[in-house]
Amino acid sequence: MVTGAGAGIGRAVALAYARQGATVTVADIDDAAGGRTVAQIEAAGGAADYVHANVSSSADCDALVAAVVARHGRLDIACNNAGVAPPTTPLAEVTDEQWRRVTAVDLDGVFFCARAEIRAMAAAGGGVIINIASTLGQVAFPGLTPYTAAKHGVVGITKQIALEYAAAGIRAIAVGPAFIRTGLENGIDPAARAHLDELHPIGRMGEPEEVGDLVALLSGPATTFVNGAYLPVDGGYLTR
Repeated sequence: MVTGAGAGIGRAVALAYARQGATVTVADIDDAAGGRTVAQIEAAGGAADYVHANVSSSADCDALVAAVVARHGRLDIACNNAGVAPPTTPLAEVTDEQWRRVTAVDLDGVFFCARAEIRAMAAAGGGVIINIASTLGQVAFPGLTPYTAAKHGVVGITKQIALEYAAAGIRAIAVGPAFIRTGLENGIDPAARAHLDELHPIGRMGEPEEVGDLVALLSGPATTFVNGAYLPVDGGYLTR
């Protein structure tokens, strides 16, 4: 199951899972975009279905996981990817609305989904939860206070899952992309956007597929001793 799978990193993760033979439930708030991801998976010979879900609603997250279990019998792997980013705003100028919009999706959504996923996975004997954080789960960036706070929280939730549910056979890993060409970066002011490539020692922003392939690897049997980790996929961004 992949949230926010209608575009960007979420779509890349869903496609990577399908290439590895998983049956993928695509979840998104944009039905048309989610349908395109399903169609792309099916066109490549994979298996996928779609569930409409607004992750800022705990009821939607519960219903999403219930739908996966009802359709497929169990939930083995979940990638909590859905996210939004605000326009760049100094902390003292962030409005209540901006704060709540970002944290409702980027932090509350991960918590609501993980809570439902853990219940389903524990009942079935285990599973893997991949939470998409950010390099801003480790450092800050000018004007992105709500996003930075939420992504730090995602890393904390990941560690908490690993600590509390390893004995139930559940692994949790946080993946920290740097700036990836998904469109979310367009919310950053033009002057800052022009310098995004040079922020990465590799000399460019990342591609969604580079994150998707890593997530698929971490979700599989090659990484069974990786639990509670934060793994950047950042072109060297955090070395600066």
